[in-house]
Amino acid sequence: MSPVALLTLLLIFSTTGSPVKAGNSPISVPLTSRLHFSNGTNNLLERDKARFKAIRDASMRGQNLPDVPLRNDLMGYSIAVDIGKPPRTYNLLLDSGSANTWVRAPDYVETLTTFCTDQPVAVTYGCGFFSGIECLDYVTIGPGLNVLVQSIGVAEKSAGFPSFDGILGIGPTALTVGTMPELPTESIPTVTDSLFGQGTISENVVGIFYQPYVNPPLEATGQITFGGTDATKYDGNIGYTPITNIRGAPGFWGINLRITYRNRVILTTTAGFVDSGSTYVYIASDGFVKYRVATGGRHDRATGLLTISENQYGALQPLNFRIGSQTYSLTPNAQIWPRSLNARIGGEDGSIYLVVCDFNRISGQGDGFILGYMFMQRFYIAYDATNSRVGFATTAFTYATTN
Repeated sequence: MSPVALLTLLLIFSTTGSPVKAGNSPISVPLTSRLHFSNGTNNLLERDKARFKAIRDASMRGQNLPDVPLRNDLMGYSIAVDIGKPPRTYNLLLDSGSANTWVRAPDYVETLTTFCTDQPVAVTYGCGFFSGIECLDYVTIGPGLNVLVQSIGVAEKSAGFPSFDGILGIGPTALTVGTMPELPTESIPTVTDSLFGQGTISENVVGIFYQPYVNPPLEATGQITFGGTDATKYDGNIGYTPITNIRGAPGFWGINLRITYRNRVILTTTAGFVDSGSTYVYIASDGFVKYRVATGGRHDRATGLLTISENQYGALQPLNFRIGSQTYSLTPNAQIWPRSLNARIGGEDGSIYLVVCDFNRISGQGDGFILGYMFMQRFYIAYDATNSRVGFATTAFTYATTN
């Protein structure tokens, strides 16, 4: 298929123009999370930093990609997605830091609804990559969530995600621009775009609820809601803040915030990202130094994290994030790695490790922080593309002592 023909098909099923009016309520789908390990201990810090490098270097997209397997150090949520008719179920990694949806070619089964093009597509994630061709197919995410024609990458080459069949990207659509080398300025509709465009959901909104890990078998549950939010999963009201327009953050779920600790400003108002594909909480180096001094943390060579004593943990105070008109606090327990999982990251039993890490970046450059999974598991998150904003609310796990 020529680039022009593919673009025509994509535009038909994108959100360009007015969507069909729908009266449907938001629809929720369960998520499952499991820690995935390879080659011994899990260096999540190293994986996250490789991801950040790829995010910053957009030029990596479309280049020749490595043909070697990458280590799978991963903490992530998967969602069961049916593709084709008759359907086949694929377990896809849910990622809010990317927007392409793809499956590995060896796993992908063409059915009566499959139409594959010759349009190449490629994305590099830092911790992995995929390259292949775009196909169009029927997709079912859950009861009532059927996409008639969804663009899907079929990965002829991929690395970094062996525990998953591919990725379901729920990031802003702009992140797909540049992933098709022959159509470098065009975007690919996300699954959420498609559901909204065909009228299945009345708002281009995704609500995410994560649950912290508590005990082996190292599994946790969560939920994703398409078309709105699920008020049974959070307390009170959702506080929204607009997607930032500061250079460096647009294109992602970027917001502005300010961080304080013990009434002292750790990080002045700056832009950054809310990213389910990252594990820890990262703040710019100038803020991290203040946090390290305030907590008394010292660098642990084995894990790469800060470690504190029992006495220092007893004196630990909430870390406060001023987002919009609301303040969201990571309690002392929320600032530490789950102690039952210390060995999994190369740590020692009984030690206490902080999950706030150095972003190796000076604030004010457009990406002064990353709020990863360790933050997101304590709050309900709403990604609202309709109104270009991100929302936060407390949950039953905001003040829990699971770690």
